Amino acid sequence: MRPSDLISTGLELGMNPSGVINTNKQANRKLERTLADPFFAEILFDRIPDIVFFVKDVAGRYIVVNETLMQRCGCRQKSQVVGHTPLDLFPLELGARYAEQDQYVITTGRTIDNQLELHLYTDQEPVWCLTYKNPLFDHDGLIIGLAGISRDVSTPDKNHPIYQKIAEVVLHIQRHYGETLRLEELARLANLSVSQLERTIRRIFQLSPKQLIIKTRLEAARHFLKEEKSIADIAYTCGYTDHSAFSRQFKATIGLSPTEYRELVVHERMLKGK
Repeated sequence: MRPSDLISTGLELGMNPSGVINTNKQANRKLERTLADPFFAEILFDRIPDIVFFVKDVAGRYIVVNETLMQRCGCRQKSQVVGHTPLDLFPLELGARYAEQDQYVITTGRTIDNQLELHLYTDQEPVWCLTYKNPLFDHDGLIIGLAGISRDVSTPDKNHPIYQKIAEVVLHIQRHYGETLRLEELARLANLSVSQLERTIRRIFQLSPKQLIIKTRLEAARHFLKEEKSIADIAYTCGYTDHSAFSRQFKATIGLSPTEYRELVVHERMLKGK
């Protein structure tokens, strides 16, 4: 029987053409009712070291976490994370930023998708990642929490044949991040179309060209914030003509304002100097 025949038969029986979707929903609910552990995904994410996985309630408290998040928070047991909020586990300003992000998802019902972030952990190297957060709903359509992952941005293999296609582009971004960078010009350097350049950079870096440029600029800004340079000068040096635009981009990506990040660096230096 052809798919069109199936639809016709369904209509004759009084079924909606979306009956397949309804059947899937019924199957999902049946599985949900019979699952012994609704958080079975936790076990799977425990086996993926480059992904942070978590589920939170409406108050932003961790309900489920994987081992990667536990370890990066400096904990030995998940019970040291579960029941706490980011405010309990991260420096005040950083925890407040994560909590604000959580409440945005919970109060608006909107998702956070593919957001480039730099995660800072105590006594560990910062981790660049792409973050995704989705609201969780109950059977009445009310938001009861959120689930999310943060996937590490991996270091590309510079010996990979595909990398060689954009090696000159990457070098150009690293040397000229303080200048205006247009995709059309970058594509010409690689002898590619803009769409080909975007696909190639995504394949190598898991980032869009725009995200790669932002990452490069903010990495440079982090370095300059360890020095005595003014924030306005850093903004200009890193390709931002507007000081406030730089501060917004920095906080949206790193979770701290440039001033707060500089204070954190000074504080960590003092602790190490003791």
